[in-house]
Amino acid sequence: MSSHREAPEIAKDPVADSSDLYAFVSPSQPDTVTLIANYVPVQLPSGGPNFFEFGDDVRYEIHVDNDGDGYPDVTYRFEFTTEITNQNSFLYNTGPIESLESKNWNRRQFYRLTRIADGREHVLAHKLPCPPCNVGPLSTPNYQNLVKQATFKLSTGEKVFAGQRADGFFVDLGAVFDLGTLRPFQQLHVAGKKLFKTEGEPVNALDRLNVHSIAVQVPLSKVRRRASRYGYADRASTIGVWTSASRQQVRVLGDRVAADTAAGPFTQVSRLGNPLFNEVIVPMSKKDLWNTLPPSEDKRFAGFVERPELAALLPALYPGVFPNLDALNKAKKPRADLVAILLTGVPAGLIDGFANTTGDVQADMLRLNTAIRPSRKPDRFGVLGGDLAGFPNGRRVGDDVVTIALRAIAGLTVPLVDKTFKPDAAAAAVTPGLDAGDVTAPFLGDFPFLGTPYDGFNNPPAKKS
Repeated sequence: MSSHREAPEIAKDPVADSSDLYAFVSPSQPDTVTLIANYVPVQLPSGGPNFFEFGDDVRYEIHVDNDGDGYPDVTYRFEFTTEITNQNSFLYNTGPIESLESKNWNRRQFYRLTRIADGREHVLAHKLPCPPCNVGPLSTPNYQNLVKQATFKLSTGEKVFAGQRADGFFVDLGAVFDLGTLRPFQQLHVAGKKLFKTEGEPVNALDRLNVHSIAVQVPLSKVRRRASRYGYADRASTIGVWTSASRQQVRVLGDRVAADTAAGPFTQVSRLGNPLFNEVIVPMSKKDLWNTLPPSEDKRFAGFVERPELAALLPALYPGVFPNLDALNKAKKPRADLVAILLTGVPAGLIDGFANTTGDVQADMLRLNTAIRPSRKPDRFGVLGGDLAGFPNGRRVGDDVVTIALRAIAGLTVPLVDKTFKPDAAAAAVTPGLDAGDVTAPFLGDFPFLGTPYDGFNNPPAKKS
């Protein structure tokens, strides 16, 4: 949940809270791109009798910009409806749920999927079912089968799924937000000298929690422009991706809600492109505003990218560990490396064989060069680890985005734009100390990639007598 509860208002509205976004060329089908957006974060598995679900009054969307202007050229919109089978029962289910048509399942969700492109809306499916939440071994005895039943290959070429998944994000929240404590640093030595010590081992604070995911696998031809539009391949093959959630506006007259509230326009209440952008870049006073704006307006926040607060905090929190970063901060030189990574994409010439720029418009989007094929052996550090198919070239479910972001902010990527800068030794070692192995539910090798959600019976684990 790289951006759950990242702004004051959306923290009060979890059903519309976008928590993670993934975009990557599909490993088993490299002629498609997989887009996954998570919502409804921090789900305790034992959540009955009212289990978690999508909001019927929320419009969920995944957007793709393929011409670099920060506006969507292709949008996949998910709209949900809920049906109750037995109006007189308080139970989510009255017996085992062995199929999506089970009469034992009392509260079912369906969704309409719409593709919007070139100003036209095309409804791809009217009433696709979601799987139930993973209640437990008696209620949902073969959950993987239910997921297969809820995964659809559409006649238009897309594959789609919407439903509960295990949260795949890993971070030591308790340490990071306790003034930036990085527990693994107790092992860090530079030139034989231990720099400092912190206590304890890192803990994945988000393990054994669930989310609700919308996932769509799309043929590349449906999301990217033809190369002739730009005259060169990198810009034609690179897309920008973000997700949003919107609610209808209401009008209040005195102490009564107006009768025509259903006719109110939808307004955006949440969005997400790069992980952690609103979380650690945008200041508290502007977080709610950021959630309401399109990426095309992100030039308003460029100053916070050029001089990120966290970069100034690291030398203060760890005296003597980041002297070169400290000098860079005091020189007040804008961080062009972070602007490229987060707002414009990386232009050709900075990294051998790699570019994912979308042009000059500054916009927070996950930029993915779809011409770069999936790695046979993915490196969790993505581009920083020499794996050009990983973050910040899109984002795969196993990418260690927290470590990548921390190392970039600590100065590791400055030499891309300033060859005279020497990163501090600590910049290449800073990490919260977690990886995909710290997620109990393993990632899947294919669509929808995020692991099987934790069931309520076994999570938290029962104590042995």
